[in-house]
Amino acid sequence: MEFSRIISTIDAHAGGEPLRIITSGYPPIPGKTILEKRQSLSESYDHLRKFLMLEPRGHSGMYGCLVTPPTTEDGDFGVLFMHNEGYSTMCGHGIIAVTKVAIETGMVEARNEEKLTIKIDSPAGRITSFAHMKGNKVDKVSFHNVPSFVYAENILVPVDGIGDVSVDIAFGGAFYVFVDAEKLGVRVVPEDSERLVKLGMEIKYKVMDQMAIVHPIEAELHGIYGTIITDEVTNDSSGNLVSKNVTIFADAQIDRSPTGTGTSARVALLHRKGLLQKGMVLTNKSIIDTVFEGWITDFAKVETLDAVIPEVSGTAQIMGFNKWILDPDDPLPEGFRITGS
Repeated sequence: MEFSRIISTIDAHAGGEPLRIITSGYPPIPGKTILEKRQSLSESYDHLRKFLMLEPRGHSGMYGCLVTPPTTEDGDFGVLFMHNEGYSTMCGHGIIAVTKVAIETGMVEARNEEKLTIKIDSPAGRITSFAHMKGNKVDKVSFHNVPSFVYAENILVPVDGIGDVSVDIAFGGAFYVFVDAEKLGVRVVPEDSERLVKLGMEIKYKVMDQMAIVHPIEAELHGIYGTIITDEVTNDSSGNLVSKNVTIFADAQIDRSPTGTGTSARVALLHRKGLLQKGMVLTNKSIIDTVFEGWITDFAKVETLDAVIPEVSGTAQIMGFNKWILDPDDPLPEGFRITGS
């Protein structure tokens, strides 16, 4: 039997959100920097993204990662993240999952240490992840994200059937709109997912219609990646923060995890509002009650904007080792997408 394409992947998840890690079958991706590689991937190899992310091999909630050689002198490897719509600048759950996979499958050397440091080149910048080991197994992963900051506050957005709703915009490797679930009359539960998607996408596009969102230093990082609908913030017995949120991103995609970059942006936003100080921890729950933790490690400036350096922690699991093939007679070489599924 002959096949016109064979791609190998390792499938994992972090907090319930999948990550399909491409280990072979892609051609070398041109580009000196990771941003140049992302551009090449989008322009020349997007049919491969569709092949792996969309049905029948994937689904509307699939997320992927192409591991590349490092583009910096001291990097361990590079990452290019993808989803049902295209490519993202950074992905927190992806960093957690790819770190575990890289160590436990031998992609990077597993030194005999309790805490391994991995340097990852991403389109959003250098990400340093830490694998917390128990023997030869990765127990959990944390990572230092890029400087995260509040971009705009109290922006009024007209929402159909509700009226003007106040939202905030924050960056944590990607730009997110934050809005309280209570203002929208929804709950952060799977049963409300259809309405959460509708409201999240409406708010995302209305914000982008109102204003340009561009990173102050990296102009390639622009636009709203997703809407994060948040539940109330409470304190646990130690005085730390506990909350729940759901991210609606890409083309109506629901993040099953608490969202790593979203958690970073939320750490920055809660600090700006005076609720989260250095030394405190945010326990951030997803729509399915999986957990990432986030906290402030340091402070920074992004041009004139105050920023924090967040650390985010979570766990990941490996689910499978797969080979995806393309039969030359397959009528769906790029898969398909059914809107709303």
